[in-house]
Parts: sequence; C-alpha cells; structure tokens
Amino acid sequence: MKKLTLMLAGLGIAASAVPMTAAMAAPHPAPAYQAWQSINGRQANLEARINQGVRSGQLSRSEAARLRAEFNSLTRLEAQYRRSRPGLTLAERRDLDRRFDALSARIRYQKHDRERRW
Repeated sequence: MKKLTLMLAGLGIAASAVPMTAAMAAPHPAPAYQAWQSINGRQANLEARINQGVRSGQLSRSEAARLRAEFNSLTRLEAQYRRSRPGLTLAERRDLDRRFDALSARIRYQKHDRERRW
C-alpha cells in the first residue's frame, strides 16, 4: 500500500511539474489538402521565369517562343473555364494545376539544358 501511495504521489508531482497546454495535448493532424497558389500568382511566376531565362541567356529565342505559346494556351484555357461558369470547379483547378506543373518542369528543363543564346 505504501509503494502504491508513493508511486501515485510521484506521478502527481511529475505531472504538475510539466504543465500540459492544449496545443501539446492535441495531436497535430496533417492538413487534408494542400494550399493552392492563386492562378494569377502562378502565371506571373511562370512568365517571370521565362523572361529571366531570356535575359540571362539560358533560353534561346525559339525556346522562349515555344514556352510563351504554351503559356498563352494555358491562359486561354483558364479564360474558357471561367467563362463556362462563375469560378473554377475543383476538376478544372486540378487540370490547370497539372498543366502549370508540366509547363514549370519544361521551363526548368529548357533553362538548364546548357543551350545558350549566344
């Protein structure tokens, strides 16, 4: 009985020594979704990367023209999606994100393929 009392007293002291806040008590769940960057933000970022590649010489004029044509095609597709109904549906947003990711990968590849403008 004495051992049980001493053990409970020790646990009580240990529990009171480390105050537990609500943030520590609740587990941190992983977000169920990924926060999306705005479409306009992505477009501005991609366009800036193409322009920077041309200025630095990492992209030739023909590479930049192809990338800009694809970029403009995506811009027209987004406008078409927005005209069809107010806003973008989840499927349309996912489709645009997938296409923007592919364009971003092509920009990265073209900028680092060691073909120089001069």
